[in-house]
Formats: sequence, C-alpha cells, structure tokens
Amino acid sequence: MKTLSLSLIVGLFAIGGLLVWADANPDKVLTGSAAFTAALTDKPGVFRKITAADLPQPNPAQSASNFPRVVPRPDGVIPQTLPGFSVGLFASGLKIPRAMKRAPNGDIFLAENGAGQIRIYRGIGSDGKPGSVSVFATDLGPVYGLAFYPSGNDPKWLYVSNTTTVSRFAYKRGDLTATGKPETIISGLPGGGHVTRDLAFSLDGKSLFVAVGSGSNIDDPDDHPGEKNRANVLEYTPEGKFVRIYGAGIRNPAGIAVNPATGELWCSVNERDALGDNLVPDYITHIEPGGFYGWPWFYIGGNQDPRLAGKHPELKSKVIVPDVLLQAHSASLQMMFYDGAQFPAEYKGDIFAAEHGSWNRAVRTGYKVIRVPLRNGKATGVYEDFLTGFVLEGDRAWGRPVGVVTASDGSLLVSDDGSGSIWRVSHSK
Repeated sequence: MKTLSLSLIVGLFAIGGLLVWADANPDKVLTGSAAFTAALTDKPGVFRKITAADLPQPNPAQSASNFPRVVPRPDGVIPQTLPGFSVGLFASGLKIPRAMKRAPNGDIFLAENGAGQIRIYRGIGSDGKPGSVSVFATDLGPVYGLAFYPSGNDPKWLYVSNTTTVSRFAYKRGDLTATGKPETIISGLPGGGHVTRDLAFSLDGKSLFVAVGSGSNIDDPDDHPGEKNRANVLEYTPEGKFVRIYGAGIRNPAGIAVNPATGELWCSVNERDALGDNLVPDYITHIEPGGFYGWPWFYIGGNQDPRLAGKHPELKSKVIVPDVLLQAHSASLQMMFYDGAQFPAEYKGDIFAAEHGSWNRAVRTGYKVIRVPLRNGKATGVYEDFLTGFVLEGDRAWGRPVGVVTASDGSLLVSDDGSGSIWRVSHSK
C-alpha cells in the first residue's frame, strides 16, 4: 500500500465496517460491523473504533447466557502480544488476584481477593520473576481497591477497599508488612450486586474517589432504594467525609484512575446486559465532574432503555457520550496510564485496561488487555487489542484479565483470576 503523509492520515475516516485510516498511530482501524469480533479470533495489534452510530436496536430476545467454563491453562499456552514484546509468567497459585498498584519505591501491591489479603512483590530478577514476595495484611474480606496517600515518594497511608468499607493502614516507604490495625474511614457502602470498589486520589490530594457499581442490571432507583448512591463515583475527603456524587449513571465503574498529565478522573465501565449481543457497549471515559452517563434510563447518549420507556425525559439531553466505546459485555475492569520507559515512546501516557470477558453474548468477547492511545490527554475513540489468547474452542476459557499496573522496570503486569496468575509483558529494545 502506498505510504500516506501524516497530514493525509490524521482525521481520515470511512464508514460502515471498513478498514480506515484513524490517526498517525494506528495504520488501520476496524469500524462499523467489522469492529464487532470474537475473543477466539482476536489478535494483538488490531485497532477498532465503535461509535454511537454503530449501535443496533435493542433486542432482548437475542440476549444469551453463555458463561465461560474456566479450565486449567493448557501446557505451553501463554497470552499473545505484539512483535517486539514478550510474555512471561510472573506469579501463580493465587486466589482470585484482582487490582494492583505500584508503591513509590517500586513494590507491587496486589489485592488477592479470594484470600482476603494483600501481597507485595518486590523487584524483578533476570528470570522475569519477583525478587521476593510478602503478605502485607490478611483478614481483609473481598479486598479490591488500593491507593497510596499522599502522592509523591513518601506516602503515609495505604487505602484499601472491600465491598462495604474503605480503610487505611499506616505505611512508610518500603514496609513489607502492616505495622498496625487498619482504620476504617468509610463504612456502610452498599453491598451485593457489583462488589468492586476501586479507589483513586486527585492529583492535589484533596479528593478520594470511590467507585460503587449498581446492585442490579436495570433496577430504577426511583422505586428501588437499594440503588441509592450506586452506579456512581463518589467523592470523599481523605479523612472519609462524603463530599458529593462526582459522576452519576455509571452502571459499574470497575476501574478508576487519574490521568497524571491532566488530572482528569477516568473510569472503565461494565454497562448493562440483556439488550442483545452488541448492546450496551462497555466503555472507557474521562468523567466530567457532576456528569451523568445514563444508567439506568438511557445509554450512550439519549438512547432510552426500552425497559424503562418514558422515564425521566428531562435527562435525555444530559447524558454524556463516553470517550471510547468497547464491545458490549467485555467486562472492562482495572485501567491505568502507562508511566514506564521500557515500552516505545508512543506508549507513554496511554491507557491499558483489562477486559474480564463476556457471559451475556452468544459469541464470546473480551478476555484481553486493550490499549487506548491518547494524544494530549484526549482519546479519539480508537482502541487496540494488546494481549489476547485467553480463550479456547467451545465454552472454555483458561484466563480472565482483571488488573493492570506498570512495574518499576517499565514492564506491564496483568493479573488473571482465571488461572490465578500475574503475567508480565516486557519489550525488547
């Protein structure tokens, strides 16, 4: 194919399921119907862009129950990634590994949900394995979110969430075990339903953000009191005082992160089910303070959910369309901004997000890690399949990505609660 100049490449888009030029980063992008593919055939390096115009009409009759049968990882099978990158097994034998965060000294903290504990991985040896493994704290229940406070090289606290509380441990740089009991600063978060409670701090350290998913698929808060203060990102002070609902109508903001370059809060979202194979798209977006994203009455702009037809017409024009639409039912979980120096320069500042994988789609989707290229902190709606290969023929899957974090050497670590593992993706310069 003839090489196009940068000025011709930028901003050129075609329509309706074609391979198109998107920007100076991806060569080709799948759009329209071509963007909707199957996990079994997904390959690293494929870019896609889904827009609101690509969405089909709701079709509840098409709704599928297609849960994966998680099986042991076959011998010799590992996740697949792009040329120039390599994948290795960093840790194994874990009980539902979930979100991860890197401490200022480079230690990797893992929420091991199934064991109710936090593990620490220190260093990376020449074999790509951790130099040492410690248990920081136990008896934490279904632990998920982790955040260090204040920012910088000398945090004083490690904040930890489970389904109903946010607590904090006293922490000093390099601690491998907790030196005291946790202090509960937020209690009474609603339990049940979506149980992920991710945490993030604003860049100025004044705000603690807590993600709380809905307790249902489509329950209307008007007549379901249990949905109060759910499907939102809540803002608190670092001491745990409630401030406001920061972002509303976000069905399950399973992953949140603050862009270190812009200070914007972003989230990775599981949208609703039972409207068909390709509705409603999951998404990744920055959150407008006080913004409304539709759940449960609307989705992806002013599209009304037919199960709540006629409800709250005054909100239709207020629904914000997310930045990046993902295939429906992908189950997007933790996200982060790549801040390492090992990957090529164009990756710096880009988003990586883990897609846990579908159950409500006849043809399985998700089960991968994606990359969202950003330019000047903005997304174009394009995303790239970066790490794939977790599914097998039939109803089988051996892996389900959950958490993503940049290691101190610039490699990417991915937790996988299907195989109970952490994978390490490195780049050869």
